[in-house]
Amino acid sequence: MDQPVKPSVATLDALPEGVEKPDYDPATLSPGIVHIGIGNFHRAHMGVYLDRLFGQGGPTDWAIVGAGVRPPGDVEMRDRLAAQDWLTTVVELDPAGLSARVTAPMTGFAEITPEATIAAMADPRIRIVSLTVTEGGYYTRADGSFDAEHPDIQADATGDTPRTAFGMILAALRRRREAGTEPFTIMSCDNLPGNGHAAHAACGGLAEMRGETDLLDGVAFPNGMVDCITPATTDKVRDMVRTRFGLDDAAPVICEPFRQWVLEDNFPTGRPPLEEVGVEFVADVVPYELMKLRVLNAAHAAIAYPSALLGHVTVHEAVADPDVANWVRAVIAHEAIPTLAPIEGVDFHAYLDTCMERFANAEVGDTVARLCLDGSNRQPKFVLPTLRDRLKDGKTIEGLALEVALWRAYAATGGTEAAPVIEDERADRLHAAAQEAPSAFLALEDVFGDLRQDARFAEAFEAACSTIEANGPRGAIRDYVAAA
Repeated sequence: MDQPVKPSVATLDALPEGVEKPDYDPATLSPGIVHIGIGNFHRAHMGVYLDRLFGQGGPTDWAIVGAGVRPPGDVEMRDRLAAQDWLTTVVELDPAGLSARVTAPMTGFAEITPEATIAAMADPRIRIVSLTVTEGGYYTRADGSFDAEHPDIQADATGDTPRTAFGMILAALRRRREAGTEPFTIMSCDNLPGNGHAAHAACGGLAEMRGETDLLDGVAFPNGMVDCITPATTDKVRDMVRTRFGLDDAAPVICEPFRQWVLEDNFPTGRPPLEEVGVEFVADVVPYELMKLRVLNAAHAAIAYPSALLGHVTVHEAVADPDVANWVRAVIAHEAIPTLAPIEGVDFHAYLDTCMERFANAEVGDTVARLCLDGSNRQPKFVLPTLRDRLKDGKTIEGLALEVALWRAYAATGGTEAAPVIEDERADRLHAAAQEAPSAFLALEDVFGDLRQDARFAEAFEAACSTIEANGPRGAIRDYVAAA
């Protein structure tokens, strides 16, 4: 085989056959966005949208400058991308055939120091600062409130050299105000509901501690819903990109061919026209977030526990089992979708079909074990709110109660061959409670809250536990589908 090509601006015209290259000259781009957290998801999602926009002749003054606040990981990513002129190979895991494209939406990457990051954001050309810093990066407590006691926040509240992304953002806003430059919009791209609110809470909480709340005057924090499965880059992935596509990329990205981005259109200092490449701009993103939580995320939960109990290892294998697929479709269609308020132009059942197609993508290689982890945090987010709404409206809850009972059955095993470890901060308590009567499981107050006292839920849950015990998980989900 020919020597693999190292992606760089100089080699764009010499890429191996079949690898797409940018439809624009990277030298024509100028920065408009600083993005904190240049990880795989960002480069597979926002980076791809901007790459498409530039390729369609869109305005070229919205390129990305990378930034990071977490050495040594961010230093390593910067070094890898610097060696290839900030280019990234994005491989889409389409079951009909993998494809590779070298993308070039970045113009640089600030040194991983507070001063360099602040200076990048203070550049008057920058009109948006975006973030993917993970849910933990917003310094929230378990109840969702801002954690003002966190040591990093305490340090940023009194010090002059910030540690956190939000401390650096405030410093950059201060510098811009002193220079007479308009503030930028702060846009979270993290996969959490109300991500704009979370960013606002962190910035506002820290600004209040510093006595600088006026720095946020005129600053917008649009909420956004993001979606694109992006597995980790391993040596195996790098070897695949090298052997299959002839590219020696030190930081390639693999992702599913599906991506979605719904954004509130609140950008006082301007934004790129991303609607031209498929981003949906709306007045309120909450209905879309609810759709994702109660269809996509709840479907993951419905797949997880019966599949683990039945021995399925991968998600695509699980949904190829007709009993699992029929069960997931039935419980989401009959009990989750009816709780959603209509969204103009959106067919929830078609969205469920799309989700099932995504789950069936063998190239992604998602695992049942991943879907099973952290149930005590995921169930209260993805399943129990729907159950509460159904109870409040006097609607049937047999399917949702069965989903929770299947979680209990999995917890009682202590782990299965398919998902051998209960990865959950409450694992020991879940396992112990699941081995007792069903009422002991519902007694976990920090999981079920007020649902512990709901007699109708308790009755449905105990009946579902009895069905699983009598008929096994396959019989239980078959019975539900037959009756739905």
